[in-house]
Parts: sequence; structure tokens; C-alpha cells
Amino acid sequence: MDELSSSTSDSFAREATLKRQIGLRTATALIVGEVIAVGIFLTPAGMAKSLGSPALLLLVWLIMGGMALSGALCYGELAARFPEAGGGYVYLREAYGRPIAFLYGWMALLVMDPGLTAALAVGMAGYVGYIFKLSGAALKAVAIGSILFVAAVNIRGVRLGGGLIRWLTILKLGLLGLVIVWGFSAGAGHWSNFTPLVAQRPGSEPLLGALAGGLVGAFFSFGGWWDLSKVAGEVRNPETSLPRALVHGVMILTVTYILTSAVFIYLVPLERVSSAETFAAQAGEILFGRMGGQILSGIVIIAVLGSLAAVVMSAPRVYFAMARDGLFIPAAASIHPRFETPARAIALQAALASILVLVGTFNTIISYFVFVVVIFIALTVAALFVLRHKAPDAGGYRTPLYPLTPIIFLILIALLLFLMGGHNPRQAIMGVGVVALGLPVYYLFFRGQRGS
Repeated sequence: MDELSSSTSDSFAREATLKRQIGLRTATALIVGEVIAVGIFLTPAGMAKSLGSPALLLLVWLIMGGMALSGALCYGELAARFPEAGGGYVYLREAYGRPIAFLYGWMALLVMDPGLTAALAVGMAGYVGYIFKLSGAALKAVAIGSILFVAAVNIRGVRLGGGLIRWLTILKLGLLGLVIVWGFSAGAGHWSNFTPLVAQRPGSEPLLGALAGGLVGAFFSFGGWWDLSKVAGEVRNPETSLPRALVHGVMILTVTYILTSAVFIYLVPLERVSSAETFAAQAGEILFGRMGGQILSGIVIIAVLGSLAAVVMSAPRVYFAMARDGLFIPAAASIHPRFETPARAIALQAALASILVLVGTFNTIISYFVFVVVIFIALTVAALFVLRHKAPDAGGYRTPLYPLTPIIFLILIALLLFLMGGHNPRQAIMGVGVVALGLPVYYLFFRGQRGS
């Protein structure tokens, strides 16, 4: 990438705009590709163990699918109103002003996006290491190599990056579909595992606590569907494609999670679930014999690589939008003259994530800011009320059943925040406090700045 090594500022266009090169299928694939990662194999186990009921497990997925759908319908209107790069950053800016939007970008840039990228890469490297017997420095090399690979692909062009995400998503869904069909048709499981269907097994957690934990786990398994809005400035026919992709993506996710959980229950009785890892390993061994662990690890590698590629495509658009508004270093607002991508913003995320891989403390850091992420999601959906009040006659896509749809979503988000804050108030308070430190940074350095 010799074009990236040029030190002259005029080698990158600052006044250029991102081209609309993402179609409906790629937009949908970005949602599905980012969300489905290793959690689809691990989360059902924890939920199954605590809930102790097949019906309750599937009910939690349905509730979370409905919640995600209500949020997607709201994001669809926001994205159609402001079809530009940045997603939640843009909606927060338009509804509440630049300081709140800066705080969102401050959190995304310094913590969540590089941290999530590093976590995905290290998680994928762990499964590569399981297959090829790697450890130590080799695992870190695999993790950093995967980050640099997907960053290079996304820098080289939106079509190339979108194509990688699309084909990895197709492969991911195809392999999961094979596991589901083979699992139900091979006769290796027992339908008796679903009985009793509703009643909790002995040793399960109390119902309310189990449901609360299940909802939190399911929410984070669905996490990331909103990131499509970050690339809204590059989606063709955004007023129709963005809402459709959000709805289609969430529906695919819901069906996939329900069917995958169902086949795992069919293969492994809930009474035998001891941990997330052994649950997936048991199912793999029943389906594929002694090679089950390696086969499932291969599927996980493909799933996580697709998620990593989607995160590296979507996240840098926030820094790009901030820089265009004068709220970040101007270089991040540049568009590569040949590849037509925010190459420097992508390279920045890859560099920060690679550093976190080397340092190795990203999981602890991320845990302190998850609570704040959920707050920003709530503020983003609540922005729909503000923006409707500001521009009630705006045309284009409108959220169905408004205001009921955002109200339902916000009630469930409030419940989620209550559960998370009650479980670990120290982390929640510290996360909010660190993000709030962005306010003096904004007023000292960026208040008077205006972008291009």
C-alpha cells in the first residue's frame, strides 16, 4: 500500500465524499456478519444452564429479537433522515448537540472500537491456536495479522471490503445451516431433551434471576446490529435500503439464534450442561465424532473473521465523521484518492487495536464501558422523539407504530441498565465517569472548531 505511505497532505482528498457503493445484500450481510461470532456457540450454554428450560431459553431469544427489531425500526428512520457516515454520532449531534456526540465518539475511539477489534482478533487466534497448537507470541501474531489483513482489505475499497463481509457471512450462515440440518436429521439427539418443555430443571437458578441474566446475555449476543448506520453514507438508496437491511438482518439473527440453540438442546440434555465451552464441544463431538472440536473451531474462526471485517469497516466512519466536524484530527477526515475509503481512519483503528493485542488488557477495559454503550444506544433511540419534534414533516421512512415502538425499546433498555448497574455498580460508575472526562476535553480543544 505505497499510496498510504506518502507523507504529503495532498495525496488524500479532504473535500471528497464517500461514494455510495453498498447495496442491500451487503448492508444486510454487514449486520449478520458482525453480530454472529463466537457468542452463538457460548451464550446458549450459559442461558440453558441458568434457565433450565427449553421454552424459557427460546422465549428469551424471541424477546430479544423483538427488542432488537423495535430498535432497528427506530434506527431505520434515523438513518433514512441522515444517510451519512457516523451513525449514532450523527443522530446524537443532530438531537442533542456536539458535546454529547463528542462523548460518544470519544468513548468509541479510545476504548470500545479498538477494544472490540482486539477482543475479536484474540478470540479468533485462540481457535486457530487450538487447531494448529499455537501459543504465546504466535497467537498474538495471528491476532495482529488478522487485524492488518481486514484493515488492508477495507482500505483497498468498499466493494472489496463489502465483498469479503458478504461472502464470509454467506459461508458462516451456510455452515451454521449445515450444523442445524445435520443435527436434527442425523438422529444423534433426542426430542425428549425438550421435556419438560416449560418447567425448570432441578438446580436451575430462581426464575427472575435466570431471566434477567438470560436477557443480558442475549442482548450482547445481538450487539452490533446498529453499526450498519455508521456506513449510511455509502449505502445506495439509503432511504429504503437502510431500514430494510436493519429489519432483514435482525430477523435473520433471531431465527439463527433460535435454531442453533434448539439443535444444541436436541443434541445435549440441559442436565449435562456444565460450561459454555463443553456445551459446544459436546454437541460437536456428537455430530462429528472426535474431530468435532476442530470442526466447530473452524466454523468459529470463519464467524469471528466475518465479525472482525464488519467492525473494521463500520467503526472508522465515526472518526471520519468527527474529523469532518472538526472534533478530531483533520487527517482522519481524508478519503484515499484511489480507493475512495477513509484509509487513515481505518489505519488508526487497526493500529490502536494491534497495540491493545500486545498489551493484553482490553477485556478488563471494555467491561468498564459496556454500561455506557447501552446508555448511548438508549439516547440514540430517544433522539427520534427530539428529531420528530424538530422536523415533524420530514419525509421518507417512518418508524411503524410510533411512538409505541421506541417506547418499548427504551423500557427494555432501562431494564437492562438496571440489571447491569445493580450487578456491578462500580464498573458502571467508573465507565460513566471516564466518558464524562471527555467534556472538558471538548470545551478546551474542540468547542470552537468547525469542520470541512
